[in-house]
Amino acid sequence: MASVSAAAPAATSATVPGQDARESLADAWIRIRGLSERLAAPLAPEDQVIQTMPDVSPTKWHLAHVTWFFERFVLQAALPDYRPCDERWHYLFNSYYHTVGQMHARTRRGLISRPTVAEILAWRAQVDAAMAPLLARATEDPELAFLITLGLNHEQQHQELLLTDIQHVLWSNPLGPAYDPALPLPSSREAPALSWQEQPGGEVMIGAADGPHFCFDNETPRHAVALRPYALASRLVTNDEYQAFIDDGGYRDAALWLSDGWAQVQTEGWCAPLYWSEDGQRVFTLGGWREIDPHAPVSHVSFYEAEAYARWAGARLPTEAEWEAAAATRPIQGNLLETGWLAPAAAAAPGLTQLFGDAWEWTASPYMAYPGFRPLAGSLGEYNGKFMCNQMSVRGGGCLTSVDHLRASYRSFFYPHQRWQVLGFRLARDLD
Repeated sequence: MASVSAAAPAATSATVPGQDARESLADAWIRIRGLSERLAAPLAPEDQVIQTMPDVSPTKWHLAHVTWFFERFVLQAALPDYRPCDERWHYLFNSYYHTVGQMHARTRRGLISRPTVAEILAWRAQVDAAMAPLLARATEDPELAFLITLGLNHEQQHQELLLTDIQHVLWSNPLGPAYDPALPLPSSREAPALSWQEQPGGEVMIGAADGPHFCFDNETPRHAVALRPYALASRLVTNDEYQAFIDDGGYRDAALWLSDGWAQVQTEGWCAPLYWSEDGQRVFTLGGWREIDPHAPVSHVSFYEAEAYARWAGARLPTEAEWEAAAATRPIQGNLLETGWLAPAAAAAPGLTQLFGDAWEWTASPYMAYPGFRPLAGSLGEYNGKFMCNQMSVRGGGCLTSVDHLRASYRSFFYPHQRWQVLGFRLARDLD
């Protein structure tokens, strides 16, 4: 998911952007690294080794991969005498970095029974201890601070993946076990009526601004975009609204679908969002099977489904430039990981809302390089650029995203058929 590189070593600080500026990089390390293990804590070791489809990685693989990142790119680079816990593990837990060596096939991560979960946790502890002097040194070393900050943002991405992947794993179990049966239900409320929020268009600036704050390299460079006047839906499309599309034969009307989307519907037999029960009454969540909240945003839908719904509704999806222009002055707040619901919730108020949290929003924009884009030099620049093909940009984060991980310029991306992530959408339309 998303990217694992950043704007430039010059854009660094000793704190993780988005957090309280008084938090040191060392404190951020403890907080973020500790959260990964707390998120895995409700799971048995048996839960943590399963891979249910190629897009899903086992929980223990996530815990190991982010640890490999720090061992390979930070410790081995900064400490000449550092010795890896086990060199063979670098083959197992490398993801896409061909410039640093071969890797185990992504589709076969579920076959890695050893090292055990306990051994991976011990490895994490070893790496944490070895990082202590580097965290202190980073206060005087901007390049080192950048690299550690990059790694922590990378770990936050995998925290979200850990949760979305284990949801698919548990849903695939005929018993339907919950990740946490005690998860609180989102606030019960009626979504405000959808309204159209007019935006003036014109020349707008998008992308991460220069400065001391961290960003991924795919958010740069900041550049001007010309927009026609447009309107955004005030909130995300709800389950109840999406049910109307289903009831109206939306999955049976080829005229509503892009060609590839219609082929996907026919091949996969789609007739509702992922995780909905056959009767359309229940949805599988991290809290187990629960009644569908009609007012909550629909989620776990593909780009194809979002685009077909927009066509059915006489609207369209927003471009990522339109989305960012509207979100740029809004505070980063909403139903995010810190809320603790781990599920989308109904919008709380009228007006333009839910720009951050609840569900990642599909846009109409292909995931492409911005004009003048330059990836990082070396291995850390390998991730973003080579994925800028055949994927669509999503914006805004979701209910499993950490609040300090987001900003208006943040871009993530998925293939248009993918649904296992918390993916939703809002509508847009032209004003002239």
